[in-house]
Amino acid sequence: MDYSHDDAGLARQPIGYWSWAAHEATVTHIRAALAEHGLTQPPWWVLNQLEGAGEEGRGRAELVTMLSGYLDTGADGMEEAVEGLLERGLVTEDSGARLRSTPEGRALREKAYARVSRASAEIHEGIPEAEFVAALKVLQRMIHNVGGKAWHH
Repeated sequence: MDYSHDDAGLARQPIGYWSWAAHEATVTHIRAALAEHGLTQPPWWVLNQLEGAGEEGRGRAELVTMLSGYLDTGADGMEEAVEGLLERGLVTEDSGARLRSTPEGRALREKAYARVSRASAEIHEGIPEAEFVAALKVLQRMIHNVGGKAWHH
């Protein structure tokens, strides 16, 4: 791969631009993979959280609260995601506001998971795990240095 600058030039590059460019490229790639299965990220996150929840399911309010911070989706965005999944018959909700995946929801999640896994492998291609971990540690340190917050599932 050819880099945009030599090492000395890269050391002077603005992190804001490159972290934004990485975000745009990788999120767009994952979103395209999900779109192949008629999904956007918020419903995808819900289906993933319901995976393995079994008959007990997950409480709607707990799920919405937990996922609302992902990429600034907000509680309204997560409520819309849940409603969309209910309308599509991919999730059910009982009188106690507990959500469960339907067989159709589980099947869609399984197909989409395989596709997203391929997209993730494409993103990580040629990057040793140690370099990936080092990059994340650097980004997390920068976030900490400026008093920011970041978390992920």
